[in-house]
Amino acid sequence: MRAFLFVLLVSLGIVSPAFAGPLTVRVVDGSGRPVANAVVTVRPSTGKRPMQVGRGYMVKQKDLRFQPFVLVVPAGATVSFPNFDPTQHHVYSFSPPKIFELKLFAKDQSRSVRFDKPGVIALGCNIHDSMSAFIIVTDSAWTAATDSSGFARFADVPATAASMTVWHPYLRAPGNQMVRNLRAGSATETVPVRLRPPPLHNMGGY
Repeated sequence: MRAFLFVLLVSLGIVSPAFAGPLTVRVVDGSGRPVANAVVTVRPSTGKRPMQVGRGYMVKQKDLRFQPFVLVVPAGATVSFPNFDPTQHHVYSFSPPKIFELKLFAKDQSRSVRFDKPGVIALGCNIHDSMSAFIIVTDSAWTAATDSSGFARFADVPATAASMTVWHPYLRAPGNQMVRNLRAGSATETVPVRLRPPPLHNMGGY
């Protein structure tokens, strides 16, 4: 009975299975160079858990760029879009998980959007075609974007078999993502990827 109850609590995400431990994933290109802004999502076969919704999610418009280039948020998060530029912006997305439009707003003004469905949200500006960015809305607590050294780190991944998805806007694969199996109890993983060249107007996107 106790074993059944424990399995039930794990499946509901109320408790974590024993032996959960840290996991470090490094994403590199074909030459072994680190790839930043790759989003790594781990989905354990047991102990599934959604990412908790917090506050303060933000995509700035500054220097005629969206900052950050890639933002990871949990499903249900509200993201603000403050404008720090001396010009107006008109933010939009045609991505199926969240189609929206924030019509012209000026410096020191802000708009907000709630993202309730997991998926990739591509952002653009109707006024400045060179501006682009991505919001990754996730339903897994084990989701993170790689840093400038190509690392994504997780503190408490359950020591069970899992699938791992790696997404990047320029990844040469269907849907810009690849899926691989993760060994049970793995502490480190290196993932080589093949990338397309970024658009000339967005060379800072790596």
